[in-house]
Amino acid sequence: MINQEAILSELDEIPETTYVWHSKFEDKFRHHKHIKGQLTYVEGGVIFLYANDKSYFIPGRHYLWMPAGIEHHLQHRYRAAIVRNIYFNTDSEADNPFFDHIGIYPVNNLLLEMIKFSENWNGDIYPGTKEFDFLNTLKNILPVISKHPLPIVVPTTENQRLRPVLLYIHQHLGDNLTLESVGAANGFTERTLSRIFLASLDVSFFQYLKLVRMTKAMEKLLESDLTISEIAYETGYDSISSFSNTFFKMIGQRPSAFRELKETALGGT
Repeated sequence: MINQEAILSELDEIPETTYVWHSKFEDKFRHHKHIKGQLTYVEGGVIFLYANDKSYFIPGRHYLWMPAGIEHHLQHRYRAAIVRNIYFNTDSEADNPFFDHIGIYPVNNLLLEMIKFSENWNGDIYPGTKEFDFLNTLKNILPVISKHPLPIVVPTTENQRLRPVLLYIHQHLGDNLTLESVGAANGFTERTLSRIFLASLDVSFFQYLKLVRMTKAMEKLLESDLTISEIAYETGYDSISSFSNTFFKMIGQRPSAFRELKETALGGT
């Protein structure tokens, strides 16, 4: 078991270094922040990021960019994974807006090979070394190759009246969920539930439902052997065409194309 406090302290101890940490995702960090920006790439599964009262789905063959100073934590599901973390000093990138925003981006072959090239390095990488120059090049190409972030972000809330409703939705995604049915199951009128959703999450009930269904669909496409038809049914769609069209509009590709990420999510190239 690693010492989480020691890792969190160590990665920021020398601000001018780049810090590299490759780990089995068997240890879970608490909600935390650091003064360096973070690139995280996961092999062997999918992970969820929790930050800014939102949850972000990070599928295989995608990386996370976490700006400095934002509190967050990661949650991995299902199988053990290799997590590749690189922490960069971004003070010199103050004029580049890319480094100021959370983003989840596809990993092309060039970036994948560069990330894997660092797998034998751990800890502080000092300026003036070939390793530092290599990683600095990696950092500098991120804004160039990362133009299209994954568009799915699911809001969360601390509203104690709404949290049981959100749990109910997650547990009944395959049902024909409506404002009326969800409200009745949780003691709300349609009007009240609609108002609470907008006030607490800044999205409508139906927008939230669609976001959760698409997140669950992406998860099942990468982490199960269910057919696309079965996934459509389990996420509340009664036709493959409706499911596929919604998926394409929100994710930018068809479910069958997204499923092709499954092999690379398991560590392939």
